[in-house]
Amino acid sequence: MSHALKQVFNKDKTFRPKRKFEPGTQRFELHKKAQASLNAGLDLKVAVQLPPGEEQNDWVAVHVVDFFNRINLIYGTISDHCTEQSCPVMSGGPKYEYRWQDEHKYRKPTALSAPQYMNLLMDWIEVQINNEDIFPTNVGTPFPKNFLPVVKKILSRLFRVFVHVYIHHFDRITQMGSEAHVNTCYKHFYYFVKEFNLIDTKELEPLVSALRAQPQQ
Repeated sequence: MSHALKQVFNKDKTFRPKRKFEPGTQRFELHKKAQASLNAGLDLKVAVQLPPGEEQNDWVAVHVVDFFNRINLIYGTISDHCTEQSCPVMSGGPKYEYRWQDEHKYRKPTALSAPQYMNLLMDWIEVQINNEDIFPTNVGTPFPKNFLPVVKKILSRLFRVFVHVYIHHFDRITQMGSEAHVNTCYKHFYYFVKEFNLIDTKELEPLVSALRAQPQQ
């Protein structure tokens, strides 16, 4: 792992502890398989494809947890620069504002600062992926009928972190020399959600131009 990548992904300053897979489980093996594909330098469009003989929901679950861990770490590296003063609105430039809504305190879409939004988002995702009724960890336990709708909501909200970081804090990522690694993480995420149709195309619009501007991998 390069020094620049370590700066992003081994940072002590993270929002949440990493969610790990139990060694010996099917998810752990899938996680290793996914990481091996990335480490081998495979075309990301190929790396995201469902391995032969594997269940799609298992493959999706592994990636949701992995993306949560990675995006959480990326945001952790710039969080000192994302404050109530610098980012009073959770946005992706002047055209896109993201409002928070949940089943508890914010029952209607509510404008919040970016740090507030990020805290609520990471809390909410952590609850979902630790909920055995949604992300079962025991082999043979079926996924619930609402699994994919929950996954789509998680991923569409995680994508907003990319939008905010790219548009408002990418100078910080560049200062650390980590832009190539964050770009790779973003492209991996983008190709995965496109492969399995997990985010509406309109939601992806804010960063389509950013993807086009990147060198092909």
